Amino acid sequence: MKANVILTLDNRRAKKDGTFPLVFRIYRNDSFFPIQTGYSLLPKDWDDQRRTVKASYKGTNAPVWLNNYLQKQKSSYLDLIGKLAENKQLVGLSNAGLKERLVGKTDEIDFFDYTQKLIDEMVSIKKIGNARIYKSVMKVLQTYRNGKKLSFQELNYEFLKKFEYDFFTKDSNSINGLSTYMRTIRAIYNKAIKDGISQEENYPFKLYKIKSEATQKRAISINHINSIEKLYFDEEHPLFHTRNYFLLSFYLMGIPFADLAHLKKANIIEGRIQFSRQKTNRKYDISLTEKSNTILNYYLKKYSGSEYIFPIINRSNPIEQYKDVEWARNRYNKKLQKIAGLCGIEKNLTSYVSRHSFATLAKNKGIPITAISEMLGHESVKTTQVYLDSLPSDMIDKYHRDILGD
Repeated sequence: MKANVILTLDNRRAKKDGTFPLVFRIYRNDSFFPIQTGYSLLPKDWDDQRRTVKASYKGTNAPVWLNNYLQKQKSSYLDLIGKLAENKQLVGLSNAGLKERLVGKTDEIDFFDYTQKLIDEMVSIKKIGNARIYKSVMKVLQTYRNGKKLSFQELNYEFLKKFEYDFFTKDSNSINGLSTYMRTIRAIYNKAIKDGISQEENYPFKLYKIKSEATQKRAISINHINSIEKLYFDEEHPLFHTRNYFLLSFYLMGIPFADLAHLKKANIIEGRIQFSRQKTNRKYDISLTEKSNTILNYYLKKYSGSEYIFPIINRSNPIEQYKDVEWARNRYNKKLQKIAGLCGIEKNLTSYVSRHSFATLAKNKGIPITAISEMLGHESVKTTQVYLDSLPSDMIDKYHRDILGD
């Protein structure tokens, strides 16, 4: 029983946009079955004699690459069919059985099912914030697909471009909003490749480039930081904690609010504060200064009965703790607007401003970008990760104290 593989347009039924699916047809004697490529073309973009995609096809920036990829895929199918025939396994296989062998188990795994698996894993290890982001992106894609499943093979360059076009037809959507979705999709796809769920040669982000635009500068000047330092509130004042949290975030190398909220008394060790970031799990080891100790000592004494330093997290369940932090951060950001008014700060003062201000002031002091990246704990393969072990803690401490003036 012989078999053959032909790349062709399935012109039996057009899609709404007038395109036809591009498929591999696997012929066995008098029957055949299709394997989807994930691409669909207009008839004018398909060369039926050469069985190639024409240069006029707009679904990719690199038609040559696409044709090479499709030929490699065809060759891989023919190679496997040849091996099955040589081992006398082809005769006993039904069309469904042969298709399963050709596409492998990866075809059985839906993108949404795999994403839900990742979400469940994140929840189990208390990565609630990342889990919520993945779930949000998954819901957007499910709505876009009208509830249909989505294979990794279908999640190609053409799919991403169509999703992008649909995204921008909605007036409230922005380039950076799309960037957030695409970076999450890319992260999921990268995990799928590592898990053997998808193949690297199918990776759509070789062609699709994630766009972004510069965001509004969030940093405030050292004079504004000094103005906040000079504010005085007694502990019953509604802005008492707000001032302290903002300054402590600045003093502790721009620590994010979520990490501040999760700090425990056990994290303070021999004049340093040691913890792992909630978002990346990267470890921090920060020298405590006179300014940071002044604020910390109040909370250590005031809330001595709690394992947490600050009165933000009140529950033990990770999901409920996430809600505690979100609720507190929302109130914190609203109160920061009042701090801004008292100090004549015209910029939108939020929990992120202390982090951006720390980084900007460090840059203005001429501190090397590698040191700043390490202070902020940025996760970047091209920059931060290269220098993670190159800077000793005493040098980081010196730069830290230079910024704070201690």
